[in-house]
Amino acid sequence: MSDPLVVNSRVTIPAHELEWKAVRASGPGGQNVNKVATKVELRFDLAHTTALDEESRKRLHMIAAGRIDADGRIVVASQRGRSQEQNLRDAREKLREMIARSLERPRPRKPTRPTAASKKRRVDQKRRHSQRKQQRRAPIGD
Repeated sequence: MSDPLVVNSRVTIPAHELEWKAVRASGPGGQNVNKVATKVELRFDLAHTTALDEESRKRLHMIAAGRIDADGRIVVASQRGRSQEQNLRDAREKLREMIARSLERPRPRKPTRPTAASKKRRVDQKRRHSQRKQQRRAPIGD
């Protein structure tokens, strides 16, 4: 399946930036697991992609930090299905979801000030803590 990966209406990953390979799956499966390479490893070259801007690339690097290999490529594996086609579709969907999450800009945090009541609670708590510590001290005249 050498189709481009459509993430949304604005972003499409070209087919030449995606590379996949079939390997033998682990786990149960009887004779099929020993004979057929159904697990799929999909690789996406994050460092050299032209489909994403720099901000999205950085966010995707944070999202997929545990999946990046030594060459700077994101490796997405799937062995859910019993066929290469199912697993390739699943791996492409996993990658599409990661890229879609990286395209969302985080809302900027608006700094807020503490309320008067919260300031009063903090000062009262400090005073009670200080008094508790003073009561534990040895008396000064002895």
